[in-house]
Formats: sequence, structure tokens, C-alpha cells
Amino acid sequence: MNYDSIWSNFLSDIKEKAELSSLAYQTWFSETKLLKLDNGKAYIIVPMPMHKRHLANNYNDLISDELIKLTGSNYELVFLLEEEVESEVPESREDVPEVENKDIPQVNSNLKSIYSFDNFVVGNSNKFAHAAALSVAENPGKMYNPLFLYGESGLGKTHLMHAIGNYIQAHSNKRVLYVTSEQFIQDFIRTNRKDDDESNFNYVDFFKNKYRNIDVLLIDDIQFLGGATKTQSEFFHTFNNLYNDSKQIIISSDRSPNDLKVLEDRLRTRFNWGLEVNIFPPDFELRSAIIRKKIAAEKLENDIPDDVIEYIASNTGTNVRQLEGAITRLVAYSSMMGSAKIDLDLAMEALKDTISTGITEKNDVARIQKIVSEYFSISVEDIRSKKRSSNIAFPRQIAMYLCRVMTSESFPRIGIEFGGKDHSTVMHSVEKIENEIKVNKDLANIIEKLKKDIGVV
Repeated sequence: MNYDSIWSNFLSDIKEKAELSSLAYQTWFSETKLLKLDNGKAYIIVPMPMHKRHLANNYNDLISDELIKLTGSNYELVFLLEEEVESEVPESREDVPEVENKDIPQVNSNLKSIYSFDNFVVGNSNKFAHAAALSVAENPGKMYNPLFLYGESGLGKTHLMHAIGNYIQAHSNKRVLYVTSEQFIQDFIRTNRKDDDESNFNYVDFFKNKYRNIDVLLIDDIQFLGGATKTQSEFFHTFNNLYNDSKQIIISSDRSPNDLKVLEDRLRTRFNWGLEVNIFPPDFELRSAIIRKKIAAEKLENDIPDDVIEYIASNTGTNVRQLEGAITRLVAYSSMMGSAKIDLDLAMEALKDTISTGITEKNDVARIQKIVSEYFSISVEDIRSKKRSSNIAFPRQIAMYLCRVMTSESFPRIGIEFGGKDHSTVMHSVEKIENEIKVNKDLANIIEKLKKDIGVV
């Protein structure tokens, strides 16, 4: 039973419910997933403890009714956090189909239809990876084999892998299989099971049919094969079998092949046969585009203004999951505050415990703030605050001026970096310092010294 498919259909259905607003859907359902249906219970993963109580109290009937429509069965709903799964969910044996004939059994591709090239947001940091992935999708087994995608968690590797698989399935009759390295290990371990006749032929045949009688293998997080010596050996033979038959192999990892010291040399050597592509953290423009794409998909573009988008892009971490998590938290906070209007003040309050400070690749605003603060013997927190005493307000105006003349930042962006100041406040500060420099030689000297300390930005 394909639980991802069931839940994808479930989410699509309830999203259109008249009694469920887009804000409610985004807050309470968008980050949920169906773990499994077992023994009359539906185990549903939720992101935060408050979701468990709220869904049970407010949407229990809605969820149950929709599951009945999709599965034909009534289930008791069990809401769980990821960390509760191991202790709360009883283990159930996953039966391996017996191979009673020589026909190739149908194996679930495990692809998630929500991931495509169309909804992958492209920027400077990932455009090479996107182009390489599309080339492989259009010419599987002929272009870049294997394709090895690597980079930090949350940068889009898994999205691209599913996009490749979905594209190939949509444009050909090729057999595609996506698995994590953990699933590969589990399947390999099952080959040691015994049937009633004390043989393991059925399990071995199933494993080989699953992994070798396919046209495209996508294996995620290959680094987790480290330490599993026998599994690495089996993957080595699987790789050779597919590669020699000109079958496409796509692999992802959190590090480059040469840095995968946990894997055997013969595997790392083979990973170098094709194309290695590093996916870098998104820059400000890409982070902003990702946020806009996310809120557009959730029909929230009229609820979240531009300055809030820029605030999240500037101050939230450098991967897609963190950006999406910030949006979810913001919308949930607004909902809990009685559907309060989402503005910059609300965003700063909602995200104050999770944001980073001044994450920006295209400028050095944080560095300017630090140098100016040190020169005037005040703290960076002071210069970003709303304090109006002259010993803080004047250095703040100087810092805003330097940010404007030494970076490519807009007035609104600079305002955001200074604790959410309005763009008109920044404009006033810049004009004031510009005029003061013309008549105040001491100030002009201070500005020049600060510019030298800051250096080329």
C-alpha cells in the first residue's frame, strides 16, 4: 500500500474543502504525513505537539471521513511526532512477495508526484544541478552516468531526484526505483531470511528483481551505507550490473565522493565515473524566490507582504526546509493570535526564537553594524534596536548610510537589517549623513576611517 500516494490524495481533497481556509490548511495539514495504516489505526506524523491536540479536537471527523472515501475502511487516528514513532508504533512485518514465476514483479517506484522540475526554484546556487538533472531525465543511461548530487541537507537533492524519476516515467515506459540507502540495507538484510524449506531463494530473487531489473535507480543519502560492509559489497555488484547494462544511476550524498571515506574505495571510484554536482546554499535572491513560490502554492501571496518575505529571506537559515518551516511557524502564530494580520512586527515576534542574525551573502551589513558599533562603544543589539538616545541613534544613522553606499542593498532591505525600520527612516538617515559630511569635516573623517576599516564590501 502506497501511503505517500494516499496522503497526497488526502491533502489534495481536503485543501478544496469549503470549511477549511487556506490558512488553516497551511497551519495544520501541510506538514503532516501518513506513516502507515495498521490494525485499524492510521498513524499520522505531525510537526509539533500542538498539532496533535488541535487536529484531534477540531478535525478528527474530517480526517476520518476522507480516509474512508480513499481506503474504504474506518481507522482510529493516532497523531505522532517523528521522535515518538519508534516507541509508539508497533512493528509490523513487511511481507516480501514470493517469486512463483519468472516474470518480473511490479515494484513500487516510491516516487513522490509533488516533486517536479516545474516546481523546483532555480537560482545561481543550483542551476548547474538543475540542468544536469534535466539532461539525465531526458536521456537516461546516456548522459552523465552515474549522476552524483551532493550538498548539505535541505538544498533540494531529494527534490531533483524525484523530479528526474517523475519526468522519466511521464515520458517513457522505463522502470524507475527510488530508495534511500536505509531501505537498500533493509532489503538486503531480508535476503538472509529463510522460507519453510530453509532456503532464502525467494528473498534473494525478490531483491535482485527489485534492484537489477530496472532502468533507473535513484538512491538517496548514500553516506549511510558506511559501516555496512556486506551491504556495500552488494551495492557494488548492483551498481556494476546496472552500469554495464547502460541503466541510469543517480546518487545523492551530503558530501562529495572523494570525501566519503566511510565507503570502500572501489565504490568511490565508480561514483567518479559520471558527473559530480555540488548544490550550494541559496543566496538571498533564491531564498526570496523559494519563499514566494511556497506562499503562492499555499495561496498566501495576499497575506504575506514583501517586507516580511525579505525579513525571512535575510534572517532564516540557508536551506529550503528552514525557509518553509519559518513560513509554517509564522502562519501558525498568526492563527493562534486570532488570525492576526501578518506584518513585519508579527513576523519578528513569531520568529524571534528561530531566526539567525543577519544571514546575507550578497552584502556585509552585519559586518558594517559590528564595526560601527565597536567604534562608538555600543552593542550591535543597540544599533538594531528601537532605542532613540543620541549615543545610539547617531551611530545607527551612520551605519545605515554606510550600508547604503557600500552595498547594493535597497532601503527596505537595510531597514529590515536594522530591526525592521521603515524604508523612509533609512532614507532620512542616509540623507542626513550625506548633508552632514558636506559641512562637518570631523564626521567626514570618521566616515572615511570606518570605510577603511570595513574594506571592500
